[in-house]
Amino acid sequence: MAEVEESGKLKRKLDEEPDSISIKCLRRDSPVENDDKTANKDGEDQTGDGNALHHETESEEVPKKKAHSEDVAAHYNKLEEVGLEQRSTSRIFYLRNFNNWIKSVLIGEFLDKVRQRKQNITVLDLGCGKGGDLLKWRKGRISKLVCADIAGVSVQQCEQRYQDMRNRGRQNDRFFSAEFITADSTKELLCKKYRDSNMYFDICSCQFVYHYSFETYEQADMMLKNACEQLSPGGYFIGTTPDSYELVKRLEASETNSFGNEIYNVKFQKKGEYPLFGCKYDFHLEGVVDVPEFLVYFPLLEDMAKKYKMKLVYKKTFWEFYEEKVKNMEHKILLQQMKALEKYPADEGSRLVSQIKEDYEHAEMFKKDGKAKLPFGTMSKLEWEATSMYCKQCLKIPEIVIKFLSNMHMFA
Repeated sequence: MAEVEESGKLKRKLDEEPDSISIKCLRRDSPVENDDKTANKDGEDQTGDGNALHHETESEEVPKKKAHSEDVAAHYNKLEEVGLEQRSTSRIFYLRNFNNWIKSVLIGEFLDKVRQRKQNITVLDLGCGKGGDLLKWRKGRISKLVCADIAGVSVQQCEQRYQDMRNRGRQNDRFFSAEFITADSTKELLCKKYRDSNMYFDICSCQFVYHYSFETYEQADMMLKNACEQLSPGGYFIGTTPDSYELVKRLEASETNSFGNEIYNVKFQKKGEYPLFGCKYDFHLEGVVDVPEFLVYFPLLEDMAKKYKMKLVYKKTFWEFYEEKVKNMEHKILLQQMKALEKYPADEGSRLVSQIKEDYEHAEMFKKDGKAKLPFGTMSKLEWEATSMYCKQCLKIPEIVIKFLSNMHMFA
């Protein structure tokens, strides 16, 4: 089939040109000025082997392979809910807030695009976790939300958080309806579990999740099917995922089969071999993630999405996205409200998250430049290194397509 042949070409190209996986180094020297007048507390959650390419299957559910999906579910089920006070003491407090700001701006941007043509917006949160984006959907004034995740305990906590939000609201508040589904979206067809099997979505949001599906072609395709097949004409598939180019570049630059720093670590099984599916690596991020993931070769994902009539709108690294969106004053104020950057220099009597001088060399150079108003916002070098591994992407369903439309997500 056409899409399989194209994907096969991508695989051959990758096999023939292993050294072509590279990416320009990201700059980490552009802190943002901070205005204490706008740094208000925000109520949002501060969280958030090799296989040959297979021909598409007509079956709606893929035979279950338990090991990895069960590990993922177990990991996220065991993560404990922590309060804002405990999160504020985390070594990655600003990193998590920064990633959350990225999601907030991304979600808000595409809700605005959809609202230009309709008011009642329906959303699928694919990989909803404990509900870290619920407040974003409320602020976005959507009408209907479907939350799906492989981790049953997380889904229960997500539903409870939703009910708590509704109970705290005013009697006349306009609040979106919601349903909650526990399912492995890489192996199960979600539309069979919806209350209305004919429901269509305007946006599918898949944040920091899609990479778990790249264990096999069948799993990656099922995830795309769930994300895209129930999208309305003109709908969007948005999201974030690790940047495969950056991961491989850092691995090849390492003397071992791993790389990282004090707050994150990535370990591959071997260097020099990167199969299109099943390219597993272990990813550890302090206090948040400690579970195997799979490399996502984005040109292949983009090619696979054509099967669902999807068109790539854009793909940006987190850093590129930040540099573009922070120019907007509304986004800049939100960055400060969400405490997504650390104040530099620190206030008297307070301390920076890192006590290593070298972690703030970039900020000190910016300070000595004399052009910045003090204090300004930044992150430690270790946190910049961790967040620069991600990219964000968006695919759109052409509005002229009547049936079986979809779009997709990624992140850098």
